[in-house]
Amino acid sequence: MAAHCIIVESPSKAKTIKKYLGDDYHILATVGHIRDLPKKELGIDTKHNFEPKYVALSGKSEVILNLKKAVKGSEKVYIATDPDREGEAIAWHLAHLLGMNIADVNRVSFHEITKHAVQEALTHPVGINVELVNAQQARRVLDRLVGFELSPLLWKKIKPSLSAGRVQSVAVRLIVDREEEIEAFAVESAFKVTAQFLAEEGNAAETVNAELSKRFKKEDDVRSFLESCIGARFRVDDVDKKQAKKQAPAPFTTSTLQQEAGRKLHFSVTQTMMLAQKLYEAGHITYMRTDSLNLSNLALAMIKTQVSGMFGEEYAHPRKFKTKTKGAQEAHEAIRPTDMSRQEEGENKNLRSLYRLIWKRTMASQMAAADVERTTVRIVNDKNDERLEAKGEVVTFPGFLKVYQSDDETENMLPALKPGDPLRLCEMDATEKYTQPPARYSEPMLVKKMEELGIGRPSTYAPTISTIQNRGYVVKEDRPGEDRDYRQFTLKDGTIVREIKTEKANAVKSKLFPTDIGRVVNRFLINFFDDIVNYNFTARIEEDFDKIAEGQMEWHAMIREFYDPFHARIEEALDKKNETFKGERLLGSDPVTGKNVYVKIGRFGPMVQLGESKTEEKPKFASLLNGQRLDSLTLNEALDLLSFPKVIGEYQGESMVVSFGKFGPYVKHGGKFYSLPKSGDPAALTAEQAIELIETGRDKQRNKTIHDFGKEKIRVLNGRYGPYIAAGGKNFKIPKGTDPQSLTPEQCREIMEKSKKTKAKSKK
Repeated sequence: MAAHCIIVESPSKAKTIKKYLGDDYHILATVGHIRDLPKKELGIDTKHNFEPKYVALSGKSEVILNLKKAVKGSEKVYIATDPDREGEAIAWHLAHLLGMNIADVNRVSFHEITKHAVQEALTHPVGINVELVNAQQARRVLDRLVGFELSPLLWKKIKPSLSAGRVQSVAVRLIVDREEEIEAFAVESAFKVTAQFLAEEGNAAETVNAELSKRFKKEDDVRSFLESCIGARFRVDDVDKKQAKKQAPAPFTTSTLQQEAGRKLHFSVTQTMMLAQKLYEAGHITYMRTDSLNLSNLALAMIKTQVSGMFGEEYAHPRKFKTKTKGAQEAHEAIRPTDMSRQEEGENKNLRSLYRLIWKRTMASQMAAADVERTTVRIVNDKNDERLEAKGEVVTFPGFLKVYQSDDETENMLPALKPGDPLRLCEMDATEKYTQPPARYSEPMLVKKMEELGIGRPSTYAPTISTIQNRGYVVKEDRPGEDRDYRQFTLKDGTIVREIKTEKANAVKSKLFPTDIGRVVNRFLINFFDDIVNYNFTARIEEDFDKIAEGQMEWHAMIREFYDPFHARIEEALDKKNETFKGERLLGSDPVTGKNVYVKIGRFGPMVQLGESKTEEKPKFASLLNGQRLDSLTLNEALDLLSFPKVIGEYQGESMVVSFGKFGPYVKHGGKFYSLPKSGDPAALTAEQAIELIETGRDKQRNKTIHDFGKEKIRVLNGRYGPYIAAGGKNFKIPKGTDPQSLTPEQCREIMEKSKKTKAKSKK
């Protein structure tokens, strides 16, 4: 048995640390959290100072047993969980589970997993920071209280299986509020005038692109202006040149890394954090959950050496950035590579891309500002008083742009012009432009907004955004937009031409949209628990957690101050037994039956209802289709949905019935079901299209089955990943080199038996 034992959270982290230490160290992983509140009960004694009832997590018994054996046989035990509140709490839980005295625990942490950092940490172990543990306990207890008390209320008032969370519900509110802003936005249009000139310079002519700062609202005003420019003589009125600097960006924090990885690499927030975790555990980058902009002196020296060596001394500009984030957590450094001389790290393309982004940003943060020359040329004519402007920007010294180019960094060079120089008009366009509503949130944009408002902390952004999507309150999707006409006038060679053109409007990619369930839950929470989903309240709670971490506030008292009024309002809402909140809206009445038609949230989601719920006759229901919404559904659309199931014809002596199921619209024929494609409209489906759908489905089924040994109850099928054997509700892989067409029942049983034995050995 090794003399010393080190306990970390992940096997990857353990593997990296093992490389730096000798055989005297035995390194074990908890494989994530090891103890938490119980899943199926509150687990908090609200009458006795909110004492939490912690239990070992399911499936961790073997891990705990191995840890206890290792600890018992070691001279010294180090707990090396992550350097943040959550890591501190895991260390505290470990100490309790392993029967260790909290005061005697050797707690080590490192912001980078390098040989020097690991050895240095082991040389100077510290105790568990109980204030940090208490801050994490307060967060966990408060979130459990909110979730466990609000969720049953949602089940009774809206629909079963819903849940609410303190930070998640606020994130949903942000998205709903933005969507309502967009829906209320009044689109206006105006004409933007641009012009292309030629500047005579010696024997050559250079193009100058200019724009009129004024916008015209009316078509008559546009035409009048263009007519006044016919035959006009244009000249340069004045030239304004200014020297400016573009400052280097700060190194990455959790939030800015998520934003840039989303913008430049198109990674989701969760994907970014998973990749960053792998890079950290492999020892390639520093800890990736941080608010800090600080870089250590060792890192600054390393970066300066790298910059000077690659680009020259004039490009090096060491600087320290001040962390401005309110309530910034205790992580010591920004996210940076552990070895700046290594420009690439990672075992796959995505890891390498993220590492390269971090390397570039870290380099840029310690490089000189870029020098640019900005030129504005103002152009006038002899026929009217309007002035056009041409703008250009030239980088005279690239500085940090050598390594970190922004998407909008473009050089627009203008020819050497001086006041009085004549310009020849080539073409002038007046194009109708529409005002744009506020942009929907992408995942990185939502992270930025949450950080601005002080909602959540680095460790919470990714799980929050994943949770609201997994719960069905928000969807991330592309929407194609719609065609929109716009007017354009063109003045060329003394003639004005008017055209109607078409553009694609309101198309979006990978943006967050609230679902009907999300809207209704949000509306309910605002009506009854406005403080819980209030931005300022949520930010204040985060500040309280920070105070607990700093030892300035007692966590039980903070929870009590929140819980007592919150619980009273829960009780009050539960007392209103017959009051439900289903987003119900009366659309009108059915012209055939005269019954009322409603749209609302039902047990299985948004639906339409024909008839009243409180009558002896059972109402008729139909689910909404993809793209249909509670707030905008019309009576005619609802009646179309209620017309299903409906027979659209016969084929081979059997009726073809169109209806809806759990997985969307389908055609039923001969006892079998054939799903419509996602883009298919069940209301517009013809008999011919249904027959085609049936035959396509049959072809797929025929192609799927290679053998069907009926009595043997064994089938050989074509699957997504190749042929396989299906029997007894289980699937078995066919060995490479075996021809599935030639298989017999006996050979199938032999393959199945071998597969079972192999799996049994692996499990053992």
